Amino acid sequence: MAIRSSASAQSKPPGPRDYLGLGTLRAFRRDALGTLLDLRHTYGDIVYATLFFAPTYFLFHPDHVGHVLQKNHRNYKRSRNSDALKPTLGNGLLTNDGASWLKQRRLMQPAFHRSRVARFGETMTHESHKLVAGWRDHASQGTPINVSSEMMRLTLNIVSRTMFGATVGQDAAPLESAVTLVQEQASRRIFSPVTMPEWAPLPVVRRTKAARRTIERVVTRIIDDRRRSDAADHDDLLSMLMHAKDADTGESMDDAQLRDEVRTIFLAGHETTSNALTWTWYLLARNPTAAARLQAELDGVLGGRMPTVADLPQLTYTKMVVEEAMRLLPPVWGLSREAIGDDEIGGYRIPAGSTVAVSQYITHRHPALWEDPEAFAPERFTPERARRRNRFAYFPFGGGPRVCIGSTFAMFEAQLVLATIAQQYSLELVPDHPVALEPLITLRPKYGMMMIPHSRVPGVGRSAGRAQRPA
Repeated sequence: MAIRSSASAQSKPPGPRDYLGLGTLRAFRRDALGTLLDLRHTYGDIVYATLFFAPTYFLFHPDHVGHVLQKNHRNYKRSRNSDALKPTLGNGLLTNDGASWLKQRRLMQPAFHRSRVARFGETMTHESHKLVAGWRDHASQGTPINVSSEMMRLTLNIVSRTMFGATVGQDAAPLESAVTLVQEQASRRIFSPVTMPEWAPLPVVRRTKAARRTIERVVTRIIDDRRRSDAADHDDLLSMLMHAKDADTGESMDDAQLRDEVRTIFLAGHETTSNALTWTWYLLARNPTAAARLQAELDGVLGGRMPTVADLPQLTYTKMVVEEAMRLLPPVWGLSREAIGDDEIGGYRIPAGSTVAVSQYITHRHPALWEDPEAFAPERFTPERARRRNRFAYFPFGGGPRVCIGSTFAMFEAQLVLATIAQQYSLELVPDHPVALEPLITLRPKYGMMMIPHSRVPGVGRSAGRAQRPA
């Protein structure tokens, strides 16, 4: 709901004096994360900037993040930035809003219940084990793999099998390229003063449309294959979507909405977890003490057997590693909302129609909230320390009513994949391979993540015969 500003509320917080916002836009296009860090360091926890005439309020303190995402969420809707994804995702959960979004959320929520997701654990570990079977030659010969692509393929297979009862197969590589391209174009649209029309006869437009067709082709195949089979034999999200009826109206989902939701879950359900795992391997390679503690826990709890969901309560450090990786390098690094009515945050007026932007990347490393924020320290996430922390000091899955519907699925998946692979392999960064952050819609490694796998025996560690080169 809208909140009337108090008489003492100030009109605008501090920020760059760039009245058209073109200079700030250029800075974001050059280095979005560096620009956000500079804004917080220079101006504080609430910053005002104009982005090509669009008034934007950047909120970095967890109290202000929680105000927008939870406390006064009814006054905030999806911002225009989400329109950049609509050509690819249609009107799925990520881009939908209002009553239509709430209806879809209620239809889909049961598929992501914790007890239901727990049944997918065996598929997650099986797919992980199958993936790393292909690493044996690389390990014996000391040749690198692109861990970013490997994690992308793995999470694609997991979400395809668990959510849709399908396999990706030869579509994995084309899908990876298509997802990268549509992300690049969506990011350009967000930070560009002029939106390239869909009808423009330009190569980049043609490539983007071809990428969307690749995604649509795979999604259509999955749905059509299910319709040709006996859908009653399946117990997954796709079957639920095809048969679900709204509790109030009795209406089922139409074909267009079904495709939009499948596209959204299919893409968002694998890409963010893939990035989280890739960054986790990177951070473990940079922090051998943490990697050794992780493997000691896995050896002690599992003793060489495959992990299960039932093991997760005992794999406490494994979970802390995942959480700390998502603190330092969150797959979703920022999000925005649009104010429906006037509001007041931190003593400043927020006029209706303004954009408010929050950033996991910035708040997760806020020096007032995190000691030595750039260090990789999984111990930050012990239950005792987590309880003392502001709820929105850490929000990798967003928060409030629009918190990521797949957060439980993603955490189960990340922990089980990490536990399965880390028992069998340690991963070494290829010396001199550039590792750079690429903040598209999600935070990806710009040049991939080239690493050398080294076989290990649980309880023993590295296989004999190769000495680890320093990272």
